[in-house]
Formats: sequence, C-alpha cells, structure tokens
Amino acid sequence: MPTDLDDQAVQILTSDGTVRSDATVPDIADETLVGMYEGMVFARELDHRATTMHRQGRMGTYPPLAGQEAAQIASTLALADDDWISYQYREHGTAIARGISHEYLLYWMGHEAGNEWLPDRNIFPVNISIGSQLPHATGMAWAAKLSGDDTAVVCHFGDGATSEGDFHEALNFAGVFDVPAIYFCNNNQYAISIPRGCQTAATTIAQKADAYGLKGVQVDGMDPLAVYQVTREAVERAKNPPDEPDHDSGSARRPTLVEAVMYRLGAHTTVDDPSNYRDDEEVKHWRERDPIPRMETFLRDRDLLDEERVETIQEEVEDEIATLVEQAEAYEADPDDMFEYTYAEATPRIRAQQEAFREARERHADERFLQDEGE
Repeated sequence: MPTDLDDQAVQILTSDGTVRSDATVPDIADETLVGMYEGMVFARELDHRATTMHRQGRMGTYPPLAGQEAAQIASTLALADDDWISYQYREHGTAIARGISHEYLLYWMGHEAGNEWLPDRNIFPVNISIGSQLPHATGMAWAAKLSGDDTAVVCHFGDGATSEGDFHEALNFAGVFDVPAIYFCNNNQYAISIPRGCQTAATTIAQKADAYGLKGVQVDGMDPLAVYQVTREAVERAKNPPDEPDHDSGSARRPTLVEAVMYRLGAHTTVDDPSNYRDDEEVKHWRERDPIPRMETFLRDRDLLDEERVETIQEEVEDEIATLVEQAEAYEADPDDMFEYTYAEATPRIRAQQEAFREARERHADERFLQDEGE
C-alpha cells in the first residue's frame, strides 16, 4: 500500500466527512464552503468531459486530476486574488477556482492561445517539463520581496518533481533569501508508474524542508478544510514573517513546503494504463477518501447542502462545461502561427516553408471549391 498520512499530518475531516473530535473547523464563510464543493464538482466533471473528448479525437493527451480536487480548489481559495500560482500540468482546479475560460481547453486541443489568458488570473502558463517551474517561482517570490509587494507565490508540483535538481535549487535559494513562497507538493503516490517509495528514502516529503531551513507541513490532500487551513497559515507566514527571522528554525521563515498526501484515482494521462502498475485494492483504499463525498457530507451536516442543491449544482456544472467546450471547438486557429514563434526573427528557410505552406493551402481550397461546384 502507498505511503499513508504521517501521525503529525493535518487533518480535519475523517474519511467519511465528519469533523475529527480533536480538530477545529477553520473560520470560512458558508458561501466559500459551498463554492469549494462546487469547484471540486466542476473539476471532476471537466475531467470526465476532457477524457471523453480525448477518446473521441477531439482533444490531445490530457492529465486527469480526479482525487486531487480538494488540494487544488481549497489551496487556491485560500489565496488573495493577486497572489501568483505556478503549476505543473494536472492542477486544472487552480484555473477553475480563478475563473476558468474556454481558452483553457484550447491548450489541451493543441492551441498555444490556451496559455495566453492565464497571466490575467495571476497564473503562470501551463508547465509540462517536470519541476522546471520551481526556480521560476522562487525568483518571482524573491522579486516580490525586493519590490516590497504584499504578494505570495504558490508553486504546485508532483512528488516526482522532488527528484529533480530544480526542486533542491529552488528550495535552497528560497531558504537563503527568505522568499514569500509556498511550495505545494501534490503527493499523489506515483510519478507516472514509479511509486513515491522509489523516489526518496525520506519518510515524508515534508521533512525535506528541514534541510533548507523552511517550515515543512504534511496535510491530508483529500481534505479540503485541512488544505485550506494549511495554505492560509503558509500565506500568512509568507507575508508576515517575524521582525527578526530565526535562521536556525524553519518555523520562523517565510517559505513553506506543503506535502499534500493524496491519490490520483485515474490514469497519469489519457494514454496511460495504471492497471499495469497498481491493483484494484489500492485504488479502493484511496477512493474511500474521495474529497467530493467527504465535503458533501460535511456540508449536509451543517445544513448548507441538500439533495436538491446537489442536483442543481451538477446540472449547472454540466451546462457550463458544455458551453466552454462549444466555445473552444468554435475557435479557428491561424496556421501561420506555427511559423511565427520558433525564432525571434524568422530564418529564410522558415519563411520559404511558410510560403510553400500557404500555396498548398490555397491549392487545397481551390480544389475543394471545384469539387463542391461539381457536386
């Protein structure tokens, strides 16, 4: 069985959605609590639609997030609107929490335009290479500190990224220069097919913070309330450190390493078959901690949700996603764009290829016109 929660991990909701007897529910407005649930439902439905579209040839390879909704939605809702997010490629929930657009789907359909709107939501573009966004997040946070901006930077990455040199370099600089950053490790137990236990000999990923003088926290990543609480505390630490930070104690520093323990319920991507490296019993074990029914139970117990509202939310989510899909599929890309961004200034060969491509398109259009006329 994969690594489970450490005894010191932060958890508020039990696996069945009731509040632990030794836990206190964070001070979160009822509207935000319901919005947290709605965001997770949206993320799960978007996952389903995107996977189906890939099977139908309407979308490229897509990385499902099922099981990780709580970590993404709750951590984003715990931020200020002007806090920055840098993420890998599976954190679709961050875009949802910041107000997703149909343009997000364009990226997974092969259009680079899908990245252009993200900075308007204070989100870095989608990052596919493993761990390479970590040093950039450190640099962004360091710049914010030097500029005197009241801004935190949250960097999402998977457990596999902790095996990359970028992880160590980013956290080392973060500790030395005391930057306002939160390094959010989505420990979903696997780096594609490699289990976490084969990534590191450390008992937890959170304890790696000690080596860099950072605060390290492990949290139940499938518990939205716990994730929200831990992220809020990390943001507060980033923006309001002690007047004289204790360089011998990570607890007094700005940066935080959060290890959110969770499970990827589906495949690594839509071209992966997880049955090759994990068994049904393992999946069943983690599915019992599914964040959506846990949150639903909690909200029902507080009379913030009932059967009618649950059905309404599902219907509204399905309608909204259908609209996003329709808008994305109506997008018409300019084929010339593929020649524009390879070099700062196009080479003669690139320009020749572009012209040949244009001529071929024109011939094809003429042939189609003649064919249609003949019919």
